[in-house]
Amino acid sequence: MSTKTSHHPRLAVVAETKTMGNPACQMVGTMIALALTAIQGLAQSVYSPYTFITIAGKAGITGSTDGTNSAARLYVPSGVAADTNGNVFVADAGNNTIRKVTPVGANWVVTTLAGRAGISGDADGTNSAALYNSPYAVAVDSADNLYVADWLNYTIRKVTPVGTNWVVTTLAGKAGVRGSADGTNSAARFDGPEGLAVDSAGNLYVADSATIRKMTPVGTNWAVTTLAGRTGNTGSADGTNGAARFNSPAGVAVDSAGNLYVADTGNNTIRKVTPVGTNWVVTTLAGRAGISGDADGTNSAALYSIPGAVAVDSAGNLYVADTGNGMIRKVTPMGTNWVVRTLAGPGLPGSLDGTGSAAGFFSPFSVAVDSAGNLYVADFRDDTIRKGFPAGSVPAPILRPPSLSAGRLGFGISGLPGLAVKIESSGDLSSWQLAGTSILEGGTNYFVSPIQPQGARFYRVQVR
Repeated sequence: MSTKTSHHPRLAVVAETKTMGNPACQMVGTMIALALTAIQGLAQSVYSPYTFITIAGKAGITGSTDGTNSAARLYVPSGVAADTNGNVFVADAGNNTIRKVTPVGANWVVTTLAGRAGISGDADGTNSAALYNSPYAVAVDSADNLYVADWLNYTIRKVTPVGTNWVVTTLAGKAGVRGSADGTNSAARFDGPEGLAVDSAGNLYVADSATIRKMTPVGTNWAVTTLAGRTGNTGSADGTNGAARFNSPAGVAVDSAGNLYVADTGNNTIRKVTPVGTNWVVTTLAGRAGISGDADGTNSAALYSIPGAVAVDSAGNLYVADTGNGMIRKVTPMGTNWVVRTLAGPGLPGSLDGTGSAAGFFSPFSVAVDSAGNLYVADFRDDTIRKGFPAGSVPAPILRPPSLSAGRLGFGISGLPGLAVKIESSGDLSSWQLAGTSILEGGTNYFVSPIQPQGARFYRVQVR
């Protein structure tokens, strides 16, 4: 993999303090200035690095606690979806629950909508009376109804908001009964539903073992049909309907024209399923079946390692959670080609907040995109939910007026909670040295210089 851009922030904040006289009785003069730092671009305009922050959960710590930001706990979050109001919904597979992550000011509040942590089952019902068995994917429609691929129950469930409650019903499949039969409601069978998407007409699409299925609402019923692939027959062949082959597809997305995009996990490829009359034609957009790697490039020159999920924005760009590489990738249509670029990762394994290749993921399994182009990632091995912004849109941290105490400079830093920053100092505005790092929390974060300033010292805060 090659690194393609310099990951400097848009804005650095510089403070100068000058000390005079006896160190025990110093006069202090301060100056606050803003310094603009450029972001280098690629020759191809399809690429811009993303800055990622952690909005819920704490890396490496599992649990089921509701709470704010890092005080909340998750356990193997495997699916993520975003609604039009900025809320994020999570299929928390290890807890057998469906969670909601709500923006409240600059914070994110996690609540449990349905299911009961530590208890598996298949019961329909309201809130915690409903039970799941490893819910792997979640999708949300324009009316804020949720749909869940309940993996080990082999069912598709609906979670309907009713006042302040959430009512769970089973739409298709039969709990505990595995199969591939098309049919209506509980007469249909699923073989292991892992990916789920909903279109503007309310149709559902399911990545199910080696097939792509469609669920069509017919009155109060749901008719399940197989669009492409064949259960029990894995492969990588492009083709029409049952002639196409998949290898454990785990993610599916649908665009406004009704085209489907599939993260074909076992093949390390991204596929497109196009409606042509009453048929569905499968083609491979990016990656190469049977070959894993992390190369950016066009079409089959790009390589993936276990892509877990795919999302599509209103402009037709795709976003891929490249699980095995610990990366988030973007796939951009360029004429008849598809250009793959890495937005973030690999960094070091783990929930390392930062920009571009400085950001680290452990196993990003699911990705969603909202109408503003923000990304949401479920990192199932780190038990966290991450949010990604185009680097140019990240609000710059603000340095508060400095003060001197016991001979050391101190100042406050405020900014987006979860933003990773580094503090650097210089005596001449030319040679900068690292003075410290911080993950910003809500409110004002305080920094005290590790050394006593000698003469003029300048400080700047940068997103890292």
